[in-house]
Amino acid sequence: MGIAFVVLSNLFAIYPAQMVRSSFDLVANHLSTISNIKSEADKATAISILKDDVLRYGLLIVAMAFIRGLFLFFMRQTIIVMCRLIEFDQKNDIFQKYQALPLSFYRRNNTGDLMARISEDVSRVRMYTGPAIMYGINMLVLFVMVIGYMVSVSAEFTLYVLMPLPILSVSVYFINSEIQRRSDLIQKSLSGLSTFVQEAFSGIRVIKAFGREQDSVRRFGEESHLYRDRSIHLGNLNAWFSPAIISLIGLSSIITVYVGGQQVIAGKITTGNIAEFLIYVNMLTWPVTSLGWVISMAQRASVSQTRINEFLDEKSMIVSDENLELPILGNLEFRNVSLTYPETGIQAIKDISFKVSPGQSIGILGNTGSGKSSLANLVCRLFDPDSGEILVDGRSIRAWNPQSLRKQISYVQQDVFLFSDSIRNNILFGNPDLSEEEMLKASLQADLLENVERFEKQFETVIGERGITLSGGQKQRVSIARALVLKPKILVLDDCLSAVDTSTEKTILNHLKEEMKGKTTIIISHRISSVNLADKILVMDEGCVVQAGNHEELINQEGPYKTLFEKQLASEEA
Repeated sequence: MGIAFVVLSNLFAIYPAQMVRSSFDLVANHLSTISNIKSEADKATAISILKDDVLRYGLLIVAMAFIRGLFLFFMRQTIIVMCRLIEFDQKNDIFQKYQALPLSFYRRNNTGDLMARISEDVSRVRMYTGPAIMYGINMLVLFVMVIGYMVSVSAEFTLYVLMPLPILSVSVYFINSEIQRRSDLIQKSLSGLSTFVQEAFSGIRVIKAFGREQDSVRRFGEESHLYRDRSIHLGNLNAWFSPAIISLIGLSSIITVYVGGQQVIAGKITTGNIAEFLIYVNMLTWPVTSLGWVISMAQRASVSQTRINEFLDEKSMIVSDENLELPILGNLEFRNVSLTYPETGIQAIKDISFKVSPGQSIGILGNTGSGKSSLANLVCRLFDPDSGEILVDGRSIRAWNPQSLRKQISYVQQDVFLFSDSIRNNILFGNPDLSEEEMLKASLQADLLENVERFEKQFETVIGERGITLSGGQKQRVSIARALVLKPKILVLDDCLSAVDTSTEKTILNHLKEEMKGKTTIIISHRISSVNLADKILVMDEGCVVQAGNHEELINQEGPYKTLFEKQLASEEA
């Protein structure tokens, strides 16, 4: 439909030019005729007829201009709206793909690049599928229709008239390419400036704590100067662009008038043809000018679509063999499981085996880098093991639908992430339809209720980006409450009490005892006070289980657990 409207709009652009030519010739012929009429009455009649004819032509030209405008409107409504719909679909497809990709994908790609592909790259594809295609089709249609007609009038005159246009097109292409190059540099500078400012705002506590405010201002000034200089260079190039284009267009008009005058003297064309060709030259100027821009847009869109396809073609290895979506009981078993991260080649888990039944709790103890969090990632199937097997309710974890499985597992991560929203919405993130009573119960179990009630707006308090307005302990307690409202069958607590004191830790663990009944609970920590209540404790070191048993068994045998227990006990007493 868009192509059809392009053709129709150009038809109603060409007809007025032909009417201008006819009206010029009509006036010239009438004036010649009138000058030979002797009778004043006949002259008056002839002039009256001429006025009527000119008026009729004028009205027809206005009517055709209106009809052309209508078809131009329809053309933009079809093609430009289409490109916006393509942009909408692409952004949704990419975001949906992002959500389906595994955690390993995000370890390989930085956030800025992911953001650029869903915004900048999609925008460039939109510019191609909309304006670039529209102007490209318009140029082709106009060239075929206009140049074909011009050649039929006078091939020699057409050649002279169109002579500057290829120079115009090539000039626009090279100037536009340089503009695009400099625009890219400006975009990179702006991106770097935005990233610096974002990090400065997010890390303002660190900047103030180290007294680096002036250094931060200096670095911002350097980034700003770079952005300013590049913007000025682009402005200088743009300052030459318009005069160059106008000069070449003016040259075409001069050639048209001069050569046309020579052709009229020679009797090859009429004065109306000169007026007609001037209109055609102006009609062709913008399409020829846009040729370089269209080529540049096509090249940029090709690169952007290739970058988008890299992500859209990315295959997730976290797939389900049987797509099970059943309620789970909570039986969990690891059989000789090992995990190596492909990005680093580091083996995080080495031949681990254990079993937990519903209602049982297991503590995972170890120093930093021992593989505790990697084990939690395997339970939630954020990664798949290299070897061995993980069973949920006696069936391979690969048989379960990943989304269905994760909805029945609450994972409180060590690195707490809170959204820039109210405390209420952060708690209810996993279960928005939960009642007020259940939310308050979860807040009480996480030892959060008393803290929140001291806030002026209580649960409606909006926390800053990543929960910056809360203390570390408050953020961890919000994340625990968020996990509890999900009413999971498997509860994974990954060192989530590291930011609270021992007294608060004991309070939270005592509250969780009731909640842990009937659930499979995995408590991961580097503090014995967090895991000593578990039914079974695994002590990990460099990805291996070096000790296993309950608290009483482990403190009565020599090993890392007893050593760590004695050190932490002495520290608490001190």
